[in-house]
Amino acid sequence: MSATVEPWVVLSFASIVFFIGLAGLVLRRNILVILMCIELMLNSVNLTFVTFSRMRGELTGQMSVFFIIVVAAAESAVGLGLVISMFRTLRSVDTDDIRLLRE
Repeated sequence: MSATVEPWVVLSFASIVFFIGLAGLVLRRNILVILMCIELMLNSVNLTFVTFSRMRGELTGQMSVFFIIVVAAAESAVGLGLVISMFRTLRSVDTDDIRLLRE
């Protein structure tokens, strides 16, 4: 027995998750939290692509999700490397301290 969920429910959930990520991106100062909020936003976009792909009966949305996941993994790896380098230099991961790296 397969339970189906209405597309508007999934799209509503995806939009809520996206705006939680956007609020965290705008309001937080810790770089690790900002990276997690970007991942939240990317995952909500993935959920939207999969929902529309399923509604239309095509696989193009799911192929797009695959590429978004690859880009998100690369973004996480590069971002984490930059955060580690910044922490070693400044002993902090606040966005206000990024200005100190220019000096």
